[in-house]
Amino acid sequence: MRVLVLAGRRLAASIPTLVLILIGVFLLLQFAPGDTVDAMMAQMGGGDAATARELRRFYGLDLSVWAQLGNYLWRLVRFDLGFSAIYGKPVATVIAERLPATILLMTASLSLAFFFGLILGVVAARGVNRWPDTLISTLGLVFYAMPTFWFGLMAIVVFAIYLQWLPAGGFEDITIAHAGLSRVLDIAQHLVLPTLTLGLFYMAIYLRIMRGSMLEVLNLDFVRTARAKGMDETRVVVRHVLRNALLPMVTLIGLQAGTMLGGSVVVESVFSLPGLGRLAYESVVQRDLNTLLGIVFVSALLVIAVNFIVDLLYARLDPRITTGA
Repeated sequence: MRVLVLAGRRLAASIPTLVLILIGVFLLLQFAPGDTVDAMMAQMGGGDAATARELRRFYGLDLSVWAQLGNYLWRLVRFDLGFSAIYGKPVATVIAERLPATILLMTASLSLAFFFGLILGVVAARGVNRWPDTLISTLGLVFYAMPTFWFGLMAIVVFAIYLQWLPAGGFEDITIAHAGLSRVLDIAQHLVLPTLTLGLFYMAIYLRIMRGSMLEVLNLDFVRTARAKGMDETRVVVRHVLRNALLPMVTLIGLQAGTMLGGSVVVESVFSLPGLGRLAYESVVQRDLNTLLGIVFVSALLVIAVNFIVDLLYARLDPRITTGA
């Protein structure tokens, strides 16, 4: 129960941050040239000044900046994200259509990065300064230094064009009506390359963090005591070292949730995935303020939710948090 109270306090403290982020993004966008009506007129091939004035009045863009901000925050209190003039439908509907692709990409990439980063970090720490450590550290450095867009493009060239093992992009095959398990497998096949592109970068970070954490914990007194009692080395690592070494990894998940959302913009653009990242890029280009603010709001909620789960996991791994030790 104490864990939930502590996590609830963190959750409540994030609400002012969320409001400040929305206000900041709203005000920053006011400095950008043009507005939604300008983008609409460009799509229509132009129009007269009277039509532009009427559209600005209809969408409330003729009001002052502070009046527009007040109207948006009041709608947000009623859970109304507004209407997208570019897509011609409510912002909530536009985001709901794009959200599944981003959530699947983030979940798959994070799972891959965490699992293999954990395994490779442990192997590198157990074989420190030997060839496994050198090989794993070198691969981690390569994956970390390699730009994600370049890796994605090279993956398309090799696996989609040359070998023709995997699709080059998209979320699913729209030429065939898949259903049930067949559709699940088709989506999974389309997500292989984007997941590798985004996940390998973060795996490089996790394996370095895990390696350093393992080396630090392996030299602590309670580990030496367990060894002195004759405990098997594998048992020492699994029962005593791993739980303490996981704490920085779990913390990093919460810190990098927002970074991974930002990275999805590049990956979704390279692989033509209909996700929030690509939608955010399109909204900036088309000056669709309501949609962009809706994306920021939903993204911030996702980051808050991830950090809430991380707080619960952290308290589970380290009971001193709940006891106040």
